[in-house]
Amino acid sequence: MQMKNMMEVDGIPVKIEGERNLLEVISKTGIKLPVFCYHSDLSIYGACRMCMVEDERGRLMASCSTIPREGMKIRTNTGRLRQYRKNILELLLASHCRDCTTCEKSGRCSLQELAVQFGITGVRFPNDKTESHRDESSPSIIRDPSKCILCGDCVRECNEIQHVGAIDFAHRGSKATISTAFGKPLAESLCVNCGQCAAACPTGAIIVRDDTAKVWNKLDDPKVFVTCEIAPAVRVGIGRELGLGDGENAMGRIVAALHRMGFDEVYDTATGADLTVIEEANEFVDRLQNGGTLPLFTSCCPAWVQFVEKKYPEFLPHVSTCRSPMSMFAAVIKEYYQDKLPEGKTSHYHVALMPCTAKKFEAKRPEFTTEDGSNTDDVITTQELIRMIKRSGIMFNELEPEAVDLPFGTMSGAGVIFGVTGGVTEAVLRKIASDNSKTTLAQIEYTGIRGMEDVKEVYIPYGDRQLHIAVCSGLANARKIVKGIMRGDLQYDLVEVMACRGGCISGAGQPYISHRHRGKRGDSLYRSDKISTIKRSQDNPLMKEMYSEGGILCGREHELLHVNYVK
Repeated sequence: MQMKNMMEVDGIPVKIEGERNLLEVISKTGIKLPVFCYHSDLSIYGACRMCMVEDERGRLMASCSTIPREGMKIRTNTGRLRQYRKNILELLLASHCRDCTTCEKSGRCSLQELAVQFGITGVRFPNDKTESHRDESSPSIIRDPSKCILCGDCVRECNEIQHVGAIDFAHRGSKATISTAFGKPLAESLCVNCGQCAAACPTGAIIVRDDTAKVWNKLDDPKVFVTCEIAPAVRVGIGRELGLGDGENAMGRIVAALHRMGFDEVYDTATGADLTVIEEANEFVDRLQNGGTLPLFTSCCPAWVQFVEKKYPEFLPHVSTCRSPMSMFAAVIKEYYQDKLPEGKTSHYHVALMPCTAKKFEAKRPEFTTEDGSNTDDVITTQELIRMIKRSGIMFNELEPEAVDLPFGTMSGAGVIFGVTGGVTEAVLRKIASDNSKTTLAQIEYTGIRGMEDVKEVYIPYGDRQLHIAVCSGLANARKIVKGIMRGDLQYDLVEVMACRGGCISGAGQPYISHRHRGKRGDSLYRSDKISTIKRSQDNPLMKEMYSEGGILCGREHELLHVNYVK
């Protein structure tokens, strides 16, 4: 007797429970089919054909694009299917650069993994692909067309999730390729350096630029004083690759590892976030009370700022003049050590450890460069730090945690939650709230600004009015909000935007994780906030010291902490 909503996978009865394709049903049986072009967060493309299955009549079908039906009988591992998949891999390898040992993606490449899985030790077909140009124009990511398998993941990520449209398919047939408009270098395209294309790419065709060699050179120079700041999201994104649980807070171990590698002083960018909260909250209140341009858009995310510059420059007056926490903190650190270098040190080199590829671009913006050079000399991502730790031979999971260094050693929980979507808004609300009691903090927490939803809207009482606030992550969602404001359909007082879905915890510089699993990282940051002694940025004694008479920021707030973006 056939049961309702049931099908068979390799003779095993499986219930259909609303899955959108056969691939999702098959995964419930403990079978992982090989895929290149399938991402649960993206639209169905069905190009690579690696996930083909066979029905009881011998018909082949792509499991990613086939809707499951009651009574289906599917086989996933016949001799015919194994040979079919092996042939596809051979054809891909025949037109692919096979210098795997020197590829930046070696060990994490899906094509490499599947070639090993299917026992491919040789390729029967000649490599007739013409030599292609490696695009290194972008400060954040590098494109190598010789390693592209035309799966389309990067195109769909750029167009569907981010709505940037910097890359797309060009030409047809054997001449098909991924390209920018008119084949321009990536740096001259609409690219905003968010790097999500690199996060989606299964091979080494799009990678994050590696700047670790420059950092190693500075660490090896005994005359260079090297400092580092660590962004909040890094501490919850690094663990899975280094023997800890995904989302586990590894901040203390990161500090210990950096000290062992030779960094002289290590700080927490959450301290810089406290500066941002104070400045952005003051700017927001000033616009509210004095009829300034509203809504105020947050400015912490450099990819979002570029998105506005390139797509909607008329909205630049809405973008906060506040620098990002990284750029604020770097300016303060560089200013502090201008005449305080330790004995024997002749120069200062500041490194920012970030979850974000766009921060590499931000560090090089002329707005954040003085006559002495960039405030942030180099940005390395979480992935780059992982490689540095492995090359050092450091057993990360066995390190004893260490504290960040003085004089910038204190930060609030409000600064830590900057790494997750909604964190900036919550921190600002803590700043402008007239009551600093635990009850008020709890009320702010439960307003609806927390969570992994792409767009969140809340109404917050403020004085004799209601603030209408939007929190969104993912540039496609930001575009919808901007369009709604342009049409007059949407009206807000404050809009927080993060280019990456979920916020910085999902930055392209982090080890990749699907959107549905990102909540662990956000929860870990909220737990750090929960046990923080200081909950609000303005209560950080270091802030009071820096703003006080004679402090490093006294009378210089605009010079060191603000920027004016122009069309």
